[in-house]
Amino acid sequence: MRALFVALAAGAVSATGFAPLGLWPLTLAAFALLIALTLNVERMRSAFAIGWVFGLGHFGVGLNWIATAFTYQAAMPAWMGWLAVLITTAYVSIFPGLATALAWRIGKAMPVTFVLLFAATWIVTEYLRATILFGFGWNPLATITVGTMDSEALLTPATRMIGTYGLSGLIILLAGAIFLIFRARRWSALAMLVSIPLVISVAGWLSLPSHTAAADADQPQIRVIQPNIDQSEKWDPAFAQRNFRRLVETTGETGDVPRLIFWPEAAVPEFIEDEPLARFRIASLLGPDDLLLLGATKLIIEENDAGRRQAVGARNSLYVMNADAELIGRYDKANLVPYGEYLPMRGWMEAIGLSRLAPGDLDFWPGPGPQTLPLPGFGSSAGQICYEIIFSGRVVDSANRPSLIFNPSNDAWFGEWGPPQHLAQARLRAIEEGLPVIRSTPTGISAVIDAHGRVTHRIPYREAGTIDARLPNAHGATPFARYGNTIPLIFTLLLAGLAFALMRRPG
Repeated sequence: MRALFVALAAGAVSATGFAPLGLWPLTLAAFALLIALTLNVERMRSAFAIGWVFGLGHFGVGLNWIATAFTYQAAMPAWMGWLAVLITTAYVSIFPGLATALAWRIGKAMPVTFVLLFAATWIVTEYLRATILFGFGWNPLATITVGTMDSEALLTPATRMIGTYGLSGLIILLAGAIFLIFRARRWSALAMLVSIPLVISVAGWLSLPSHTAAADADQPQIRVIQPNIDQSEKWDPAFAQRNFRRLVETTGETGDVPRLIFWPEAAVPEFIEDEPLARFRIASLLGPDDLLLLGATKLIIEENDAGRRQAVGARNSLYVMNADAELIGRYDKANLVPYGEYLPMRGWMEAIGLSRLAPGDLDFWPGPGPQTLPLPGFGSSAGQICYEIIFSGRVVDSANRPSLIFNPSNDAWFGEWGPPQHLAQARLRAIEEGLPVIRSTPTGISAVIDAHGRVTHRIPYREAGTIDARLPNAHGATPFARYGNTIPLIFTLLLAGLAFALMRRPG
């Protein structure tokens, strides 16, 4: 029982490595302690329990922002937000439990083989956490490497090579090296574990193209808008005119230089595809060669049995609009938030008084997946709406590579901790794909992120503002951009193969 309490405390400490605290050395130390605790148990189910309880602390602290979302939904009491944190944490903690249990079952005889296998099982289970069932991949361990906003992330070259999930495995190896220093004192094994991140980082550095497509001065002019519209006022008709005025004021005057303008997720309440007057009102803000990317809702209309047309669903969409009020492109969000944008088992949930967090009675329907939108005169853009930017390897159509990724979001749901964590994960996508990422949110943190993952411009949380800048250069496709999560899978197999080779070594 004492070991479980220590695991819980270590898990809580490990979460301080994520934004906004960024205390990543504590995360490494906490995972080194997790390795020691797991190797000290006698049964596989005890190894699972250690990992699961560690996960309770790790995710319970890191995901505390979920509770804030419930304060914006009058149909559900605020205390249910903390229940949601507990339920979500209990579920996602299964994956660390599986990682420790499997590594213990196979590699418990030797500390170094356990570390190698734990890194491998962590990669696999972290990937599964992001892809199966609800696919909640928030805060992969690799996010602790991002660091401060204006600096390049730690292990950036390795991220270009093996992606987020592979980088999480590297962090486990580094934590394992700390464990070996204080426990096993096997210096040959320690050297091997440290050499793996070094070799991968050098390979990633060598893979970076020595030139980019254009000089900074030749890049398009962009304007990013953050109107600072509070979630409690966003959908209230009484604030509709004031909210639109804030968008107008921050968008500013038209000019002679063509601009690519970015508005947040669900920037306007109108169904602009069906309401031409709303489109013309927005287009009046644009110069003749400007393009506007903005979020809005699209209704899905079908005929019922009586032959009448009715709305049966909606899509959370990103539109491209020109100065003639024409919608020349649309991306529909593919990775929807359960209980946020749709209500699973709606009949049962409504019967007990539950509702989804986003307003309205219609569930959102998912779009087909990554898509590249042409931006005449400016290149092209991938669309990733709100939290779907967190899914490594699933943000870009690799067959039609864009020149940027636009991530319109509404982080007003996410309290104080959610927005900086969200931004950190967007920075990892920029590094993996070798593409700049533009973020526009109602309340922040809106930002321009270059292809190295550095935040070149930002608007702080809860402030209205505008970013005027040149679009950062895109790099050539990184190894991860070309091969995706096949690379961390190969890395996993190499780690497991090395562990098995060591176990079979005589003596």
